[in-house]
Amino acid sequence: MPSPCAFTYAIVRSPAPSAVKGIRAGGGPDPDFAGLVAEHEAYVGALRELGLAVDVLEPLDDFPDALFTEDVALTFPEGAILLRPGAPSRAGEVAHIRVPIAAHHRRLLEMTGPGHADGGDILRLADRVIIGLSARTDRPGAEELAGLLAQLGYRAEIADTPPGVLHFKTGCGLIDDRTILAVPALGDCPQFAGLEVVMTPPGEDAAANILRIGDTVLVGDRWPATHALLEARGIAFRALATDQIAHIDAGLSCMSLRW
Repeated sequence: MPSPCAFTYAIVRSPAPSAVKGIRAGGGPDPDFAGLVAEHEAYVGALRELGLAVDVLEPLDDFPDALFTEDVALTFPEGAILLRPGAPSRAGEVAHIRVPIAAHHRRLLEMTGPGHADGGDILRLADRVIIGLSARTDRPGAEELAGLLAQLGYRAEIADTPPGVLHFKTGCGLIDDRTILAVPALGDCPQFAGLEVVMTPPGEDAAANILRIGDTVLVGDRWPATHALLEARGIAFRALATDQIAHIDAGLSCMSLRW
């Protein structure tokens, strides 16, 4: 299998004004819309500077969380899978991503239910794909998705997401093909067997949602100890603002579909 970090294309969606009312688990203040747009534009700029061709889709005001394109589909060189998001308010987003994905992927598979799966719970490794069970991804959905992944040639394993962690990738991300940055609650995840697991520094659990693009890791700019950790390992990284995105329970991997 190719490296899970070797991307050349991405699909993103611009935030709609309604995004400030996006889903969040713990309440809290709305993000500032201008700040949210600025963070999103900086993110798109970073993807392009790292060599990706990026399609920017129009905002969808009827769907506040639609800028988080990762949750509604999975994209691979071999094909794509349309998912069934676990939040009822997001179900309608799938119809809006179908045509943009089909323009790039000749093979398009689709979950039919009754289970659900969010892309934020899917971690692609060099030799397999981990599907995390969460409030948004249930076992029937994970099992259906595993079958669809097999059709594309990918082996899947199902893991438990710790309580209090929204999505599996809220708590972990790839430093490189064989190394995972994870919150302590995921440190002994059985599905990480054979990989090196590096714990997030104290007080920086929210830094775990990193995104590796080629040889560079994108990381939130508020996490100096995590920056030092990456630097000590000789990992090139780029710090991006995620203050406003964090208000609606999101991070760096959520905002793009990549292949």
